[in-house]
Amino acid sequence: MPSVDVAASDTEQTANARRRARELLGTLAGVIGDGSLQAAALARAQSIVDILVGLTDDDDILGGALLLPLLEANVITPDQAVATVSGPANRIASELQRLGSLNISMPTGGRRSTPSLSGNQAEGLRKMLLAIVTDPRLVLVKLAAQLQQLRDSKDAPEPERERLAYETREVYAPLANRLGVWQLKWELEDLSFRYLDPDNYKRIAGWLASKRVDRERYIGEVIEILRGELAKANIHDADIAGRPKHIYSIWRKMQRKGLQFEQLYDVRAVRVLVDGIADCYAVLGIVHGMWPYIPGEFDDYIATPKDNLYRSLHTAVIGPGKLPLEVQIRTREMHAHAELGVAAHWRYKEGGRANPAYEQKIVWLRQVLEPSERGEETEGEFLDRVRSELFEDRVYAISPRGEVVDLPRGATPLDFAYHVHTDLGHRCRGAKVNGRMVPLNQVLANGDQVEIITAKQLNPSRDWLVPSLGYLASPRNRNKVRSYFRKLDEQQNIQQGRQILERELQRLAVHSVTLPELISEFKVDNAEQLYRAIGEGEINVAQIGGAVQRRAKPQELPTPVVRRPAAEPKKASGITIDGVDDLLSNFAGCCSPVPPEPIHGYITLGRGVSIHRDDCINFKRLAAGNPERVIPVEWGSGGDRSFPVDINVRAYDRRGLLRDVSAVLADSRINIHAMNTITHEMDGVADMNLKITVHDLEELSRVLARIQGLPNVLSARRKV
Repeated sequence: MPSVDVAASDTEQTANARRRARELLGTLAGVIGDGSLQAAALARAQSIVDILVGLTDDDDILGGALLLPLLEANVITPDQAVATVSGPANRIASELQRLGSLNISMPTGGRRSTPSLSGNQAEGLRKMLLAIVTDPRLVLVKLAAQLQQLRDSKDAPEPERERLAYETREVYAPLANRLGVWQLKWELEDLSFRYLDPDNYKRIAGWLASKRVDRERYIGEVIEILRGELAKANIHDADIAGRPKHIYSIWRKMQRKGLQFEQLYDVRAVRVLVDGIADCYAVLGIVHGMWPYIPGEFDDYIATPKDNLYRSLHTAVIGPGKLPLEVQIRTREMHAHAELGVAAHWRYKEGGRANPAYEQKIVWLRQVLEPSERGEETEGEFLDRVRSELFEDRVYAISPRGEVVDLPRGATPLDFAYHVHTDLGHRCRGAKVNGRMVPLNQVLANGDQVEIITAKQLNPSRDWLVPSLGYLASPRNRNKVRSYFRKLDEQQNIQQGRQILERELQRLAVHSVTLPELISEFKVDNAEQLYRAIGEGEINVAQIGGAVQRRAKPQELPTPVVRRPAAEPKKASGITIDGVDDLLSNFAGCCSPVPPEPIHGYITLGRGVSIHRDDCINFKRLAAGNPERVIPVEWGSGGDRSFPVDINVRAYDRRGLLRDVSAVLADSRINIHAMNTITHEMDGVADMNLKITVHDLEELSRVLARIQGLPNVLSARRKV
């Protein structure tokens, strides 16, 4: 594509495309005849084409867009469509009609929840993405049709308008963003925001409107100053304009960075378009020479493009009047690809040459849809991968060679390694971020430079599969680790799975849950399959803790002999005591029971009812000597209850060990009631005994797993 006269050629192309579309629309109107239904379908077709002519002049795309509303309204037959519209345009419309609509409803969690798709919706999303890979022209018509429907929904009933806006925000706007069609992305986001959160939308729109006159005057002054300085540097053909403000992006930035409207740097912004890359850096030098730049607000996406090949220079400076000002600098070709994305592939034919930006975006779609390495993939796993790649925010890290790696937000150095190459992830033993050694589960930020330290042998850790430890944010990368463990010797997996299960049960000090119960809980046929699933990483320690939590519930207790009139059950410290009123209760320090472990009460002399675990040695001894003092009790069902537990941590002593253990507990919002540490000088092993409070066994399992993952820690388990 030539880098000059883009705007002029765009205007001519747009006018010619609009004329041809108008002629075809007139032909279709003659075919379908008169009527209110026909008129409504033609109006919708015209609206969709008006959106598309700003993106492409491809006759097949425009013809398919005109035909689609007529087919959906059943005002034209397939035979009439074939006789009137070209073959490729007819195929585009027919394929889109066959795909239909996703009809994603708002989840019970509210407008800001992550979308939860049913089986039919998940299959519909998969088909839509597959169709786009097969013929990417479909995505342009689909996005334009969604935008037209959203525009027209302002008069629709509120539930339908909100459903459409939610579907747009969660699926179509992210898809437009990932495929680079920013002209549509901004309006899709702003309209969705307007319908889903009208109060915040109006608030930000009001701020922009109240400052609009002053802002436009300020931007005009900046443009004149810049134009004069560029002329002095013999840069005469630059296009300088204020950058349009998008309400949703302003709100997102305020939420993400915790800023007030007045603190945003890009409320006042200009964009400079020039011919060549050398001119971009020349303009940047002029801007920084005129006004001091704001540290940390400069991004060079020309030297290091984003993963979707977006290129531009972004900087923020203290402009005239000591007001913050954002400046974007790019070539006209970069601007065309930034605004049009995949649409640029059809708008600007480059003599048959490959279009790397277009190819990169289609490669991304193919990667999302390709099957996992393990072969089989459940519907839930497919949705997890699509959410990670499509719905979630992205973070851009940089390799030592300066390549930009596009990762899901929350990604770690280990995610980075697996994204670059599976073997690099398998051999990963450490990482440097910005030149400093960091844990493999440290969350990366935009612009972090990541260097992976490797071993010669492949040796992933099963801990990487435990979500609570935070090693891998990407479901795709977790599948790679699972695939590795599946390829290990089967008997080794079974043996390791048995050891992991026994270690976890011992760590939780649970004896009431039997192996057959766990086999039933995980829906496997026998113990060998259970051990194999654990050894392969299909079942992790957090899931084991959850299964124990569900299966450890006590059986129905027999009704005790009532020696006096029964009173209503009384809750004391989260305990329900049957048949007794106004009686104190306390947890026995010898076993410290945690729900839902089976429990009994023992009536003491002067201290009320002492609550023990059923398998507590002291309780068994007391019950054998005085069975008449044993009383049935059970866990209460309400309130935010917590229970004391004694745990033991053994680790090789090192500086910062106590701090790290305390940090894990603090991050998990778990209180420490007592702590005692003894270091054995002979072997350098530290014994840490802590009394903490937890809500249930599942929480205890998670925190013990996190402590176990700390450097130098040998074991972390519950004391009995």
